[in-house]
Amino acid sequence: MLIRRPHVGPSVTVLARSPLPPAVALARMAAYPIPAMFVGDRVFPAVRRVEPDVAWDHVGASRVHHLADGGTVTETIVEWTPGSSFAYELVGFTDVFGRLVHGLRGEWSAAPDGDGSILRWTWEFAPLPLRRRLMALVVGPLWRRYSQRMITTVTAEISKAPVGA
Repeated sequence: MLIRRPHVGPSVTVLARSPLPPAVALARMAAYPIPAMFVGDRVFPAVRRVEPDVAWDHVGASRVHHLADGGTVTETIVEWTPGSSFAYELVGFTDVFGRLVHGLRGEWSAAPDGDGSILRWTWEFAPLPLRRRLMALVVGPLWRRYSQRMITTVTAEISKAPVGA
């Protein structure tokens, strides 16, 4: 089930700079292990494992995240533009997020910046009825801090290996 676009509510965007060319940075980000990225933070559970282990490089690729709080969520790529961006949706939350949102849409993009790139990660929340304000005023700001830490840490990691490695 994909997110119905009219229900999209608050969004969060975070940025990081990489010395890598956009296509390389984006490919490495797409391949980065989800459990190493989503390590958890206070109210947001870590991702313990992802099944199945599929190539994350085409529309329709889908996997289930198993969360530290016992919940699960299904992630599916809905857009893929080689070398510049990809978007995915998370639906079917079985933990507390399932009481707040229909789902989430995430999008990664990479744009040239001098000899490197700027990575942009945007999250759009699709809140359930009467949850938009809570998502905008509480969850959104907490998610912004968490996702900024993630993009900063992961960008540093993916940028360590030289191009071609």
